[in-house]
Amino acid sequence: MIAIVKAGLLTTVQDLGRPGYAHLGVTRSGALDRPALIRANRLVGNPDSAAGLETTLTGVTLQAESAATMAVTGAPASVTVDGVPTEFSAAFAVPAGARLEVGPATAGVRTYLAVAGGITVAPVLGSRSTDTLSGLGTPPLRPGHVLPVGSQPALVLEVPPPTALPGEEVVLRIRLGPRYDWFSVPAREALVTEAYTLSVKSNRVGARLSGAPLVRSITGELPSEGIVLGAVQVPADGQPLIFLADHPTTGGYPVIAVVERDDLPLLAQARPGTTVRFQA
Repeated sequence: MIAIVKAGLLTTVQDLGRPGYAHLGVTRSGALDRPALIRANRLVGNPDSAAGLETTLTGVTLQAESAATMAVTGAPASVTVDGVPTEFSAAFAVPAGARLEVGPATAGVRTYLAVAGGITVAPVLGSRSTDTLSGLGTPPLRPGHVLPVGSQPALVLEVPPPTALPGEEVVLRIRLGPRYDWFSVPAREALVTEAYTLSVKSNRVGARLSGAPLVRSITGELPSEGIVLGAVQVPADGQPLIFLADHPTTGGYPVIAVVERDDLPLLAQARPGTTVRFQA
């Protein structure tokens, strides 16, 4: 078991998600920066599918009931074991009863913590991920929350390199969406020429942008239709919204484009105020 001492702004249990249930109204959820979670898992000998912790900006403090091997990746942060600094993005030992503190992110947004054996809370529809929109999975963690840890033998795995963190500007590759033709020609041009700013209102459901409004040429109502990960939906105010892991499965606003999934980890680590550009 590991016990949460300080949970930070938002700390959740995440694995690679629960794809395949959109027909039931259940989104995939899972780690927003999947490569960072996979790296953390491989550092401690876990399979890629093992569940770990995803923290948001302010870190987390926990106490280990028994000796464990852990790793912290993603957004860089200080890591200490009983006050003694340890290496970031590398496996390290945590003695029984020791307190592990992951500090605030010094860059990026989301930091990932993996423990050998994985976090083994009860799976829901095949995944241990917390879905902040539907409430499926373990609720966001609070002080005093105790999490079980598995005991499977460590695997010897190839560890991928650390994931890149965004700079002051993020360029996202896009494919044209199913309702691209609902927008005016100037709006289509603005999508790939104008700079947008990531809003502080962004979360695990979606990244809200502000900038040049994307004006529709078709103003009628659109029946709700399926939404996929990375969909760029345009509400009535014309400001793009990029759907992330906890997105709804349907929506009634037109989708002008879809972001390449390999680019979404950059968006997951971008801080409010970051410049966002789209590239066809």
